[in-house]
Amino acid sequence: MKSKYNFLLFIIVFAFGSCHKEIKSEKGGIDIISNVYFDASKGLNKMQNFHLSKMNYSEDQLLELVPDLAFPEINKQLYYIKDSLCYSLGAWSSNIILSDIAGKHKPSVIWNKKEGSIFSKEWIPNYRNRRDLSDTILFNKKYKRFEINSPWNYSRFYIYPSDTILPYSLYKHAEKDYHGRLERIDSYNKKNDIFVTLQLIPRKNWDNEAKEIFEFNHFLKNRKK
Repeated sequence: MKSKYNFLLFIIVFAFGSCHKEIKSEKGGIDIISNVYFDASKGLNKMQNFHLSKMNYSEDQLLELVPDLAFPEINKQLYYIKDSLCYSLGAWSSNIILSDIAGKHKPSVIWNKKEGSIFSKEWIPNYRNRRDLSDTILFNKKYKRFEINSPWNYSRFYIYPSDTILPYSLYKHAEKDYHGRLERIDSYNKKNDIFVTLQLIPRKNWDNEAKEIFEFNHFLKNRKK
């Protein structure tokens, strides 16, 4: 009788676990922004803001604009990313034919990319020693939180519960554990007295530059039909 009960309990747990479905976002954009505060223990007045990346995606194709850190209104690099490959396209052009890129440009794996969005297979340092915190409201959104404290660093991680999966994530393993999107990391370097915020900001619309490229390629695709 006990074995039948355990088997039934297993079936119930498995059924509820299987109800969690992920929805892939088909179109939109992602901004990655960082604020760096120097001499943080003395106040948050000495601050620099960095717009690290402007990503735009259409289904499985991703275009990334990397702003110049000194002049954020100027994009210094354009990347085309698909699957695990990354193509550096240099200066922006609205007449880029995405289907021709693989034959004209030499790819590199996304794990070797050093600017803009950073793709990593690594786990969050000291992740196994994390401690869950109470949920909080930030920018009118409810977040799950956990913290990691070490002798050299203190960090808080903010995860927005969502079934919608984006084509880029900061740390995929944490998102799987907490069933959501990791949208913010606050980190304090105790030795150097530097406080850093890193924000992943999803949006529905493309940047104008990416919009021109995607619409141009959509036009070419329809013309061939």
